[in-house]
Amino acid sequence: MTDTIDGPSEASKALATPTPPLFVVAVFTSAALVFMVQPMVAKLVLPLLGGSPAVWNTSMAFFQIALLAGYGYAHLLQKLPSVRRQITVHIAALAIAGLTVFPLNISRLMGDPSSDQPALWLFGLLSLSIGLPFAILSATAPLVQAWHARVMRGEGAAEPWSLYAASNLGSLLALLAYPVILEPLLTLQAQRWTWTSGYLGFVLILASLAVLVWKRAQAQAGMVAPSAEVAPAKLTPAPTWLTRVIWVALAAIPSSLMLGVTAHLATDVASAPFLWVAPLALYLVTFIIAFQNKPLIKPGGALMFQAAFAAACAAVLQLFAAGAIELQIFVHLGCFFLTALVCHQALVARRPDPEHLTVFYLCMSLGGVVGGSFNAFLAPLIFSNVFEYPIVLALACLARPWGRGRPTYWQSSVLGAGLLGAGLAWVAVIQMGQQDLTTKAALAVAVVAVFLLRDRALLMFAMMVVLLFAAGKVGDRADVIRTDRSFFGVLRETRTVVSGLGGEVRMLAHGTTLHGSQAQDPRYRCRPLVYYAPETPIGQVFITEQAMRPALRIGAVGLGTGSVAAYVRPGDHLTFFEIDPLVIRISGGSGAFTYVRDCAKGKVDFVVGDARLTLDKQPEGIFDILLIDAFSSDSVPAHLLTVEALQGYLKRLKPDGVLILHLSNRNLELRAPAMAVAKAAGGYALLQRHNKDWDTPNMWESSEDALIVGRTAAALAAYEADERWQRSDPTLARPWTDDYTNLVGALWGRLKERFER
Repeated sequence: MTDTIDGPSEASKALATPTPPLFVVAVFTSAALVFMVQPMVAKLVLPLLGGSPAVWNTSMAFFQIALLAGYGYAHLLQKLPSVRRQITVHIAALAIAGLTVFPLNISRLMGDPSSDQPALWLFGLLSLSIGLPFAILSATAPLVQAWHARVMRGEGAAEPWSLYAASNLGSLLALLAYPVILEPLLTLQAQRWTWTSGYLGFVLILASLAVLVWKRAQAQAGMVAPSAEVAPAKLTPAPTWLTRVIWVALAAIPSSLMLGVTAHLATDVASAPFLWVAPLALYLVTFIIAFQNKPLIKPGGALMFQAAFAAACAAVLQLFAAGAIELQIFVHLGCFFLTALVCHQALVARRPDPEHLTVFYLCMSLGGVVGGSFNAFLAPLIFSNVFEYPIVLALACLARPWGRGRPTYWQSSVLGAGLLGAGLAWVAVIQMGQQDLTTKAALAVAVVAVFLLRDRALLMFAMMVVLLFAAGKVGDRADVIRTDRSFFGVLRETRTVVSGLGGEVRMLAHGTTLHGSQAQDPRYRCRPLVYYAPETPIGQVFITEQAMRPALRIGAVGLGTGSVAAYVRPGDHLTFFEIDPLVIRISGGSGAFTYVRDCAKGKVDFVVGDARLTLDKQPEGIFDILLIDAFSSDSVPAHLLTVEALQGYLKRLKPDGVLILHLSNRNLELRAPAMAVAKAAGGYALLQRHNKDWDTPNMWESSEDALIVGRTAAALAAYEADERWQRSDPTLARPWTDDYTNLVGALWGRLKERFER
């Protein structure tokens, strides 16, 4: 098609029409289906691997790889010279893929979950369950945009980039609709059928679009040239390999940070779709803003605010890691949003001519895979802690303007002051053991320096690395002996000195949450501490049951340091149900914690795997005591606290047995749903809110919330006579089920409790 010197030809003017709505509907619907299925499938597989945050990160890495496969398929499909053939092949591929998800479900071909290779098992499960339809669906957006570019040519026709905004809008709305509408209102079965119906509806939409595109192609062939069906000659050179590498890098940084901030929040709050959705939704919003013709946040403003949040995030990451959850959520999500926006705006500034559109999307998708795979698969193998988050946060500084020429005297002075402040803080902590206000003030100088160096990427990067290192030393108050990492999280063995316990005490923490401790003095080595001390509700139950029974059959979900083993007498039999083999190596025998090896007088054994799955394989009516202690971590596997779960627990109890639910949690109020669940499951429950006696030595005991449940009221008669135990109130919340959980309400309940203090 050619234009005259004076202006466009009549044929070109005839084709210069606005984008037909069917193009927008197609990309919107395909994107909505792609992003609606992600939290849906992740929730379906979450119970199979213990609710670990790594389930979502591995799932996201899989979806990014499937997206890359879809974009690669779209790029290859563009090699076909005829639009008609491309559409025919794509509709056929959608129909074939649809046969694998009718309805959407989790494949059983992979068998039971693997605790030894959980990431590989999960990747295989997702591939069999949703891989093909997800990849084909994800190819639709770039394909439709490419078709738009070919059949809507002409001056005045909207660029296909506008369709990318519609695609991201559909993704965002679907993602937000899941926790707000679908999850609370529909059962999982209804959700699966809803998505399947949407998939079938989309095939019809695409068939209608095919008719429109074919007509436009025929119109071009008749009005312009018989060769309109043939791919137009390239008018601009192909992007260089350096340009493509930059595209990949700019896409990889936000992808990695998204998984990093998700893992951080999910570890310290809860493993639940509503928390996973927040970073992913912000990720999509940055794309929407970046691809706007008049962006809501201009690049200059994004760069300035990102510098401020990056500096704050570096400090908050360590200095407030164990508290101030509201501050953490605000700073981490704010920093992630602005960093992703800076990278995506830099990416858009380098976007190619529309004829290279599929190559651009392919590189973007490859960047997403690089970033996601780094976090999900590589980082757990090479790092003993979650170092990938601060590392990529620092690398993101390199996406900023580099500046020209040598640094000014002012910039060099700021760098020197920042390095001096960070150095003084580090020396104060390492050499003098001080962590006072003066030390943190020195560190604040480094925080300010990061912000002031925002116009020089290399200087800001260097200052950010120093700040992260120094903040880590100032914020880490524990004497770390060893750090280990598995698919299920990071475990740290630390030590401290407690005079009331004869000296050194070893502690085991998962993330920022204490999982147990053990005194090293032989006089106290076999004394259960903190949550399991005799003074606590858990300790009270063991002492009471021991007084009534000569031998106990005990089940405990969650090993921790193995403190419960100290209660095992000759003739007792304790079975730990633990999903993480690393915990068993640390606390189960030859590791640093010796409750199981040195303190248990009876039989102790282990069952590896998720508690719901492994307990279901136990005989009914076997346990005198069943302890569910998976809630003391701030990452709550909510599937262990549903009506169906408690019904299963109660079946494993003897008629007069006792179920203990340890509900202590920094960020979620779990008492109300637990009481409602106990009632709905047919149990009888008593609650105790235990407050630590502050006159006792540190770690001698801890404050604790616990709910005990029996199959009948008679099973809890001995506890009802104890004034420390109160009858539960099942009316305070709606009971959780496998189809309904309300972690948002639990989070709000804890926040409300803090405000009322």
